Amino acid sequence: MVEHQEETRAAYDGVVERYASMFANRLEAHPFSRAMIGTFAELVRGTGNPRAADVGCGPGHLTSMLHEAGLDAFGLDLSPGMVDHARRAHPALRFDEARMEALPVGDRALGGVLAHYSMIHTPPGELPALLAEQVRVLAPGGLLLVSFFATDRPEPVRFDHKVTPAYGWPVDRFAELLSGAGLVPFARLLHDPASERGFLDAHLLARLPSEQP
Repeated sequence: MVEHQEETRAAYDGVVERYASMFANRLEAHPFSRAMIGTFAELVRGTGNPRAADVGCGPGHLTSMLHEAGLDAFGLDLSPGMVDHARRAHPALRFDEARMEALPVGDRALGGVLAHYSMIHTPPGELPALLAEQVRVLAPGGLLLVSFFATDRPEPVRFDHKVTPAYGWPVDRFAELLSGAGLVPFARLLHDPASERGFLDAHLLARLPSEQP
């Protein structure tokens, strides 16, 4: 796990300003992504626990969006360059360097976790451990919104992402991983981003069951 993370960290550190210029305002042209993130924020507020982590926050634009939607949001990212940019771009918000499989968050602390294309570089065999960590930090009833590239093939597909290698996933397979981690997937959105790669954009919304009395 460490080797591919070091490669991912170095790759994103090397494209901070270019990446931020390309993606910081990207959602303005992506109404489906905005809709799912807005729905996620509304549902997290409804849990009574507005604290939410934007894991793999990059330049911090979605952390800011969650904050504007009424959440007590903070951003975490593997890349120190991205964290530094996010702090400069959004000085009122908290951003920290962290690995997704070792979040600096207490057990059952969060009402929500947003993982917007931040799991795409994780090799398939390591994804269950990553999801288990997101579940650890969610309070009962908390929500996870994960976005990724979807494929209609039966197995994950490795491809050359513009920054560093990534994976496209069959949506049902990814939903099974969420269920295996103890989450209940209850909403999904697939749409065509007109990508030259031929993938669909996928968004899965899942909830950690509330504890029974």
